[in-house]
This record gives sequence, structure tokens and C-alpha cells, in this order.
Amino acid sequence: MLKKFKDLTEKEILAIAIGAEEDDGRIYGDFADALREEYPSTAQMFEEMRQEETVHRDRLIAMFRKRFGEHIPLIRRENVKGFLERRPVWLIRPLGVKVARKQAELMEMEAQRYYHKAASRTSDASTRELLNQLADEERKHTQTAGELEEKHLTANAKAQEDESHRKLFLLQVVQPGLAGLMDGSVSTLAPLFAAAFATKHSSDAFLVGLAASIGAGISMAFSEGLSDDGSLTGRGSPWLRGGVTGLMTTAGGIGHTLPFLISSFHVATLVAVIVVAVELGVISYVRHKYMDTPFLQATFQVVVGGVLVFLTGWLIGSS
Repeated sequence: MLKKFKDLTEKEILAIAIGAEEDDGRIYGDFADALREEYPSTAQMFEEMRQEETVHRDRLIAMFRKRFGEHIPLIRRENVKGFLERRPVWLIRPLGVKVARKQAELMEMEAQRYYHKAASRTSDASTRELLNQLADEERKHTQTAGELEEKHLTANAKAQEDESHRKLFLLQVVQPGLAGLMDGSVSTLAPLFAAAFATKHSSDAFLVGLAASIGAGISMAFSEGLSDDGSLTGRGSPWLRGGVTGLMTTAGGIGHTLPFLISSFHVATLVAVIVVAVELGVISYVRHKYMDTPFLQATFQVVVGGVLVFLTGWLIGSS
């Protein structure tokens, strides 16, 4: 059971901050190691950020010892509701400078928000002063990481929309929307085509597909909305993310359900299969564009999943 931020004690707030600085320092060290050969200046910047995270950790430990003694509780970010689950991109080789920059910006933005909220929950003046100072330093880190775009990205990348707006759009709309579209497009295939091949009636398949799409949309909306309140990650209102996820889930299922409004079963099935192919192509493109997934890899993953679910529906409906 995850703890809520509002239920943390000041001792736990400092313990989480210490652990977070240790983890982030290790990640920046991994970034520096992965980029040192091709991007030595960028690797040096990450090495300097790693050293600064070490200084932050030591300052936090000194404050903890002063107030609470030597024992630091073993509580981490993953034990608290509201933190963003991080993809282990630092384990990937070769590591792209664009991916490293994006991850660093998200990490520093999350750290800055945490320190600001932690300072507001702290009654001790010296602790509050330290947390506010660290928040300001993390903000400077965010600006430094953003400068990588000017040094190492292509002219085409520089022409993209303002990075901060794109980042928020990615966190608040694209990621939950993509999750919903994938779930709706794939999960509803089995019940829809099972009903279609079992009854051979377009109207029956349409009703099953409609019910599956709406039901999946409601389920995904609640799942996304309850997973993260957005207070520490900057991912925005859970109502917004839940709504986006639910609507895209429903849309993903409705897309290949609508063809069954055609009275001819065979024509409706053919059109539905074509729509499914288009949906899977769109999902692959979005994953490639916004989630830094190689296009062929994204296509393979999505298509294989879609085909397996479709075959499941076909086999069950035809049995």
C-alpha cells in the first residue's frame, strides 16, 4: 500500500530526499558513462550533475543527523503515491543524447516539485531553508539539461515546438492517450470478432463491440486516474488523464466496431479488418514519434499483439 505525501512525517520526507539524490546521482553517472565516447562534453555535464547530487545528499544527511540521529528509515520514492514511474533508459546501449536529455529534465522537474512541496510541510526553519535551496538548484539543473538541445540536437529537432510545452503535452495527454488507444484497439478485438464469427450477424457483433469499447473505456479511465494524483510528477489532473485515457480507449474499440453497422456480414468484417490495420499503424507511429521507440520495433510489438488477439477471437467464435 503506497503512502500519501500528506501522511509523511518530516523524518520520512528527508529520508526520501536522501534516497532520491543517491538514485539520481547513480543515473547521471550511468548517463555520463554511456555518452562519454560520442558526446564527451555532454558526458562531462552529467558527471558534474552527479557530483552535485552527491553534495545535495550530504547536505540532507547532515540535516537528518542534526534533527533525527543516525538511523535513516528505508523509504523510497516508489513507496509514495504520486511519483512518476521511470523507464530504465539508462540501461540502454547505445543511449541517445536526446533520450538522456529528456529523462534528465523529467528527473529534475520532479525533484524540484518535491522539494517545494516538502518545504511547505516542514515546520523547522533550517530544514525549510535547505529544501527551498535544493529546489532552486534543481531548477537550474533543469535549465542546464535543456541546453543540451542547443548543443547536440539536429536543426530539425530545434524547430519542434517549445520543449516545455511538448513535455507537458507528452506527460498529460500523449502517454495516457496512447495507453488508452492501445488498450481499446487491441483488447476489444477478441470479443468483437468472436461475436462476429459466432453469430454471423453484423448487428450482434456491433452490440458486443460497443459494450466492450465503453466498458474498457470506463475501466481504463478509473485505472489511470487512480494511479497518480499528479502532485509530484507534473502529469496534471488525474481527471484529465483519466478522461483522455478513457476516451481514447473507447475510440480505439469503436473504430473497428462501426463497420458492423453495415448489414452485409462479409463486407463489414473486411472493412473492420482494414480499420484495425490502420489503427495499429497509427499506434506504431505515435509510439515511434513520442516514446522514442524504433518504428520497426514499435510496429512489430503492436502488430504481433493485435494479430494474436484477433486470432483468439476468430478461433473462439468459429469453434
